Amino acid sequence: MGTYEIKSYSDEESQKIAARLALLLKAGDVLTLEGELGSGKTTFTKGIAQGLGVKRIVTSPTFTIVKEYDGIFPLYHMDAYRLEHSEEDIGFSEYFNGHGLSIVEWAEFIEDYLPSERLNIRINHVDDQTRIIQFEPVGEHYVEVVRKFINDKA
Repeated sequence: MGTYEIKSYSDEESQKIAARLALLLKAGDVLTLEGELGSGKTTFTKGIAQGLGVKRIVTSPTFTIVKEYDGIFPLYHMDAYRLEHSEEDIGFSEYFNGHGLSIVEWAEFIEDYLPSERLNIRINHVDDQTRIIQFEPVGEHYVEVVRKFINDKA
């Protein structure tokens, strides 16, 4: 399986797509979110959080690097943008091998720390409301997650 695309026509639809995906994920999973500023990475994370039953308001972790949320299992929301030229390891492996779901925005800045198996998600800005969300599974577990996601459009 290569890359799968889905189109979203609003923030609410993007969140519903993400919430549906969250139901297929488990503790220890890692998602990377790529896209230009304003493409909807944090909006997508809000949908994942909804799907995991997170009650707190999800905001971008740009200045804190990592925000943790309690849900069905922990959600670790990371923003690696400020780590572009940093050699600092802030304990990524503890998160990636921990008891929660890790979502990494701007993951290309910490490529060396990312697990080899993960679900890469790219959000492309089409216009004010429309986004193309691309899913690229890396590893058999994520291939299966995307297959289930594609086949269960409920």
